[in-house]
Amino acid sequence: MSTTTSEPRTSAQHTRRQIIEWAVVIIAAFLAATVLRATVVQAFSIPSISMEKTLLVGDRVLVNKRNRSAHVGDIVVFKRPPGEEAQAIKDLIKRVIATEGQTVSVESGKVFVNGKQIDEPYLQPGIITDHLDSPITVPRGYIFVMGDNRPQSHDSRYFGPIAKSLIVGHAYFRVWPPSRIGGL
Repeated sequence: MSTTTSEPRTSAQHTRRQIIEWAVVIIAAFLAATVLRATVVQAFSIPSISMEKTLLVGDRVLVNKRNRSAHVGDIVVFKRPPGEEAQAIKDLIKRVIATEGQTVSVESGKVFVNGKQIDEPYLQPGIITDHLDSPITVPRGYIFVMGDNRPQSHDSRYFGPIAKSLIVGHAYFRVWPPSRIGGL
């Protein structure tokens, strides 16, 4: 019968083992966060005043990258449309006003979809919508988007409907600042 004796661990061996364990945990967390950001959810910072009063400059929102659907009233993040001036801001955030097959028009500063004025409670009082000279019918596979702060928004009134394939995801929750945390 043989007995094995194990030598007691030294303090240096214990410390080394803890460092390795923590390194593995940190690397695993980093990889998990990277995968989640690339495929599921990502935080975006609001860079301009085009969505005021709903979203203010510096607000941070979570975007569900798996939900690339677009329904009227949704707030979506999308890649800057091709042909638009390349600016520092590569992803834009706007509200869906109309989807494929719907016709958007502006009359007396109000937005109409398929001839019916839409209710826009998210607009600040007194906001006038302009810069749409003739009705636009949204083609198949496209959406029509506008910022909530119409005078300060470069949107589908200027660059036309955007392809659904440009949608990054659906903005659904504001996480910053703490005083404005909540759903969108």
